[in-house]
Amino acid sequence: MNEELNKIRRESGVDVNKNRFIILRNGVSLTENEKVKLEYVLGQSERLRQAYELKEEFRDIYERNNNVERGREEMMAWLKKAEPIDASAVTTIHNHLDGICNYFLNRTTSGVMEGINNKLKVIKRQAYGFVNFDNFRDRLLACFSN
Repeated sequence: MNEELNKIRRESGVDVNKNRFIILRNGVSLTENEKVKLEYVLGQSERLRQAYELKEEFRDIYERNNNVERGREEMMAWLKKAEPIDASAVTTIHNHLDGICNYFLNRTTSGVMEGINNKLKVIKRQAYGFVNFDNFRDRLLACFSN
C-alpha cells in the first residue's frame, strides 16, 4: 500500500521533500507537528488524500479483526471503495485475498521466514568459493547461533 501511495503522490505532482515519509507512516504514530505537515501535504491533492485515507482504513482492518469471515467482508468492502483510486493495488490484493485473509487465523505473517531466507541467500553469496559444503554449513551455524 505504501508503494502505491508514494506512486500516487508522484503522479499528483506533490513534492514533499523531507516530509515524504509522513504520508507513509501510520497515522496513529504521528506527532502533532507531523499531523500539521501531513494535512498540508494532503491538502495539495484530493486523490492523494483519498489514497492516504484508504491506506489507513486498510491498516485498521488488520487491527480490528480477529475473524477470517469478518476480515474478508471488510476487505471486500474496502476493495470496492478503493478501486476508483488505485485499480492495480486492488487487483493484486483481490488475486491474493485468500492468503491475505489467512492472517486473521492467528495474526501472524511470513515475515520471520522471509528474513531467514534472505539471510541464507546473503550467506550463500558470501560463501562463493568455499571448496566444500562443511565450510558453508559451519558459516550458517555460526550466523544463526546465539
